[in-house]
This record gives sequence, structure tokens and C-alpha cells, in this order.
Amino acid sequence: MTAVNEARTENSDPTQLTDEEIFNAHLGGKLEVGATASLADPKALSIAYTPGVARVSRAIAQDASLAAKYTWAHRLVVVVSDGTAVLGLGDIGPSASLPVMEGKSALFKTFGGLDSIPLVLNTTDVDEIVETLVRLRPSFGAVNLEDVSAPRCFELEQKLIEALDCPVMHDDQHGTAVVSLAALNGANTVLGKHIGDQRVVISGAGAAGIAIAKILIAAGAGDITLLDSRGIVRTGRAGLNPVKEEIAAVTNSGNLDGGIDVALRGADVFIGVSSSKVSEDLIASMASDSIVFALSNPDPEVHPEVAARHAAIVATGRSDFPNQINNVLAFPGIFRGALDAGARRITEGMKLAAADAILAVAKDDLGPDRIVPSALDPRVGPEVAAAVAVAAKADGVA
Repeated sequence: MTAVNEARTENSDPTQLTDEEIFNAHLGGKLEVGATASLADPKALSIAYTPGVARVSRAIAQDASLAAKYTWAHRLVVVVSDGTAVLGLGDIGPSASLPVMEGKSALFKTFGGLDSIPLVLNTTDVDEIVETLVRLRPSFGAVNLEDVSAPRCFELEQKLIEALDCPVMHDDQHGTAVVSLAALNGANTVLGKHIGDQRVVISGAGAAGIAIAKILIAAGAGDITLLDSRGIVRTGRAGLNPVKEEIAAVTNSGNLDGGIDVALRGADVFIGVSSSKVSEDLIASMASDSIVFALSNPDPEVHPEVAARHAAIVATGRSDFPNQINNVLAFPGIFRGALDAGARRITEGMKLAAADAILAVAKDDLGPDRIVPSALDPRVGPEVAAAVAVAAKADGVA
């Protein structure tokens, strides 16, 4: 696929966008197919298509492993969605989700050098989605799940990992988690702090929140408090689904009970991945030199200028404020590294390696307003890919 480059220059203002320029940029979609083989004369046509192509097909029929060498499938990422949790729009269906998935495929090409196609499915049944992708497996090399609602997304990802012999990752979970870890490590480097000594509060116990909690635990965090719309997720609380029961068992070491006011009092780090709002008084109740990641888009849980009155470092998911925590720093390189290594799956070690590589790109220029590289930094994708490929081999999945 040839991606239409959506990236704006560093000097453009992403907040000053008109409907006209947005809709004009999406006319006809944002992707097109480009041929890599010459079709300029009869001989070229005979090589690229009939009769020459039959020899390649015959060879693959005799040795299926040759498909990885003589087709694009081994390097093709499918961006799969059912349209049930699209951006901040919610359940808008597969057709309305397609512009987002096209954009994701464009990002794969631009920042990872990988061909990618969007695949939106007119079903929300987990088993039907799994069956569909199992049947399509010869056509692609990896699956990027996108904008699938929780808690179905957890079941879907796990079933696909078990059913397919290729990398599968739900980016809303793990891409967000990887970049959040990189950003937290960057902030701690600036402040001279360590994740093992901090109390971290995560608002939002959906796909991103639970994945962030898990990767922070894997990175050495010792005290994490997770909240959903009903308050602190804790062992014994009525009404928890199995995913929340599992995370409750390894978080909330202080056995806190209550809401965000209880959780944030004296906390070192706040990470928001929900649509809830957090007042200035609550941010002020956090520990000194606190860190605030208000990641909801387009409206952060707390305005960054308000949070900065009390926090030492503030980040958002938006491009018009410093310290943008953007998944594009992670997913193109993670998939590129996994495919470069021939990995059968994406491991926790590969995600941790990606977070370290993201931070390493910015290590010589860290500061309160730069805890991760720019989303447009061309060094990030290759560095993440190289680190992930090494980790895949170390973890024995390559």
C-alpha cells in the first residue's frame, strides 16, 4: 500500500483546522495500491502475471514457506476493527470507523515502512471475528486490533493470539501502555525519581488503563491504584468483571476504598485514560513534584495549564501541548521489529524494549517539556524496531 502522508510539519498548528481542509484530505480515502513490478511491455507483463506468475504459484504450492519470500503477505499488517470504541466517538460502527483505520494504515507505512490495509468487520461477535481472521490468515503477516470496546477487546486479543501464528496486538491497550511507560521513565529521569518508589493512580479501567497497570508492574512499579466509574478497583468489590478481578489482585496495595479523591491524596503520578474530569483541588492534593498524564482526547481530564500549577511535569495526548503521549511512537516500530525477527507473537519483553528504545531517542534532550521524542521524529521507528527484534529473539518467539 502507498500511504498518503498525513503528518504535518512541526511548525503547523494542528488546532487551526477547517472542515474544508479536513474533508478534502479524506476525499476518496487515504490509501491506494501501488505496483512494485514493472508492467511496461509484454515481457514484463508475462513475468508479473500470466504465464510467469504460475511458476511462482506452483513453487509455493510445493513449499508454503516460499510465500513469505515471493508475496507481500509476510510484511502486511491488517488493521482490524468492529467500530465499537472509535476514538472518543464510541460505538459508531465499521463503516464510520474506516477513515480512522485508513489513517492507521497510513501511519504504518509512514513511520514503520510496513504495508497495511484496514479491515473493518460487520460483526461484534468475538468468535466470528476470530474465525474471519483465521480464514484470512494466508493474506497477512500481523494483526493490529483497533478501537474494539472493553472488556471484549481482552477476550478477542487473547483468542487471536492463541489461534494465529503471527504477531497480534491491540494498540489501544499496548501502544498506549508502552508510550506511557516511556514517558513516565522520561519524567522520572528529569526529576531524579524511580518508579519503584512512587504511588501511581490510573483513572480508567478499560483497555488502556489495565494495560498501563500491567506494564508498569512489569517495569517495577510497586504501588498502583486503578479506578473505574465506580471508584477504586479493589479485591472484594462487588460487580467486577473477570479482567478487573485479575488486576485488583495485583494493585491497590494500600487497600484504599473510595473514589478519585481518596486515590489522589499524596499520590506521585496520575495517569488519566478515561473521560472523567479531575478538579484542580485534587491535583493540588498530590505529592510534591508530582507527574500528571491527562491523556483523554480531545479533552484531557484536567487542562494542562491548570495541572502545571501544581505538578512538576504534565503530559497529554494532544499535539498542541508539550509532552504528547502518542501511540505512533510505539506501534509502527513494534510491528516492524516483530516482523523483521519473524516473531510468532508480541511478548511483554518486546513491549518493555520498545519503551526503552523510545526513551533512548530523547535521552540527550530530556526536560520538563520533553519527556518523549516528537511523534514525527524519524529516528523512533527504526530504533524501536531494532530493539523489539532483539527482544523477540531473546524471548524465544522469533
